[in-house]
Amino acid sequence: MFRKFRILILLLVLATVGLGAWRSNSRLTAWEHTIHVAIYPIAGDDSPATASYIRGLNNESFLEIAQWMQQQTEKQGLAILQPVALRVAPPLAETPPLRPNQPSALDAMLWSLKLRRWASQHDQIDGPKPHVRLFVLFHDPARNPSMPHSTGLSKGQIGVIHAYASRQQRRQNAVVITHEMLHTFGATDKYDLATLQPIYPQGYAEPGRDPRLPQEMAEIMGGRIPLDEQNAEIPTSLADTLIGWQTAQEIGFLRSTGKNGQN
Repeated sequence: MFRKFRILILLLVLATVGLGAWRSNSRLTAWEHTIHVAIYPIAGDDSPATASYIRGLNNESFLEIAQWMQQQTEKQGLAILQPVALRVAPPLAETPPLRPNQPSALDAMLWSLKLRRWASQHDQIDGPKPHVRLFVLFHDPARNPSMPHSTGLSKGQIGVIHAYASRQQRRQNAVVITHEMLHTFGATDKYDLATLQPIYPQGYAEPGRDPRLPQEMAEIMGGRIPLDEQNAEIPTSLADTLIGWQTAQEIGFLRSTGKNGQN
């Protein structure tokens, strides 16, 4: 009986939080004003190289993301002067609660609430209050050849992102950060979770290309550049990516679309 009551209370809390998140997301994706995005650097390991890399980060370190968003809005004919402004907060010493592996629905809901509470306690940054908060854990590539899975939540506009503490991989980091940032705006993944292959047509940058494969660019939420039916490569920078028609619709760039994204 107590468990059922606990679940009921949790569902009521989630419904209230969900309504607030929907309202917040609707305001963001109207694209009438600049969206302020805060990046909170966190050391994902105890490597001196990671600590040194984080100390060197500033607003200019992520300018590429803001410029890319400007280009994408211009392609869609949106008349907003600065769609996204990114600012870097002082490094955080504490890591956020990480998403459990293969969580149940209840575990996922509890983690989401715990993360939002944690984020509200660690969001100090100068300037305008951020609409989106991205907590980026940097890892020394010499110690971590692969990264844990990153997460972006449209409910609460929060991202927990894993990136490399390496100047050589700065542009690849920008792709991952942008992908998760777009999740906070409501964009969905467009790749097969089992194979990581982009899903046709929504996960292709140029679904109408003839021949279809190989593609030359990646749809940002498709995650990879399709080369053939079984293989795709990770884009090296945002210059190799774009926002496809379905993602554009999800984040408010397009108000309505017909077949294959045609207005």
